[in-house]
Amino acid sequence: MKRMKLAPMFLSLVLALPPLAAQAQENVAETLPAGTYNIDRSHTSLLFRVSHLGFSMYTARFTQVEAELKIDPKTPEEASLTVDIDPASIETHFPMEEFDGLDFNGVLRGEQWLDVQTYPEMTYVSKKIERTGDSTAKVTGDLTLHGVTKPVTLDVTFNGGWPPNEWDPMGARIGFSATGTLSRSAFGVDYGVPEPGSNMGVGDEVEIIIETEFVTKVEGASEVKAAE
Repeated sequence: MKRMKLAPMFLSLVLALPPLAAQAQENVAETLPAGTYNIDRSHTSLLFRVSHLGFSMYTARFTQVEAELKIDPKTPEEASLTVDIDPASIETHFPMEEFDGLDFNGVLRGEQWLDVQTYPEMTYVSKKIERTGDSTAKVTGDLTLHGVTKPVTLDVTFNGGWPPNEWDPMGARIGFSATGTLSRSAFGVDYGVPEPGSNMGVGDEVEIIIETEFVTKVEGASEVKAAE
């Protein structure tokens, strides 16, 4: 397993977090630059949960996500978001050797589920942003999954941010949490959906859980890659 080494600059960042975090929460709209922010993949998680037989909420993730956010922090309801997800990057962390070598990731990539050979792209494009509080909003966008495009609404919380500073090599930074749900059968992924009144199968409702940060890359900045 590869280990990610922390450069002295990032150690300094950790030590400086308390005062910088306090600064980040004050007058954010006045200090953050407007423009295009790109996803920081090393600080992004896209998880989904679905009922398995009613016994547990099975949890997996997609590891390859790209996104672009165009925003003026003073008018966030006018922002636009585009997201590209590689459905083949589904990761279940299933221990294959414990079950006759079954490649569970491969099963979910297959024709009965995501069918990534036929539908190699998954995208989300925002269409409407409705503020629901000082730091919350509902973001409605078109999700294209399994060759079907339908609206999906996410409940989004803005967690804070800071302008470009000497501690962050990426530039300005903003962070969000988001949750939502979708019906997988509405997108044509209906294998194993239980009969009405039964839990015998894999649930139709899929819960989406997102933690992410976006940055404005500055000249000469380099992204910290997640350990493989």
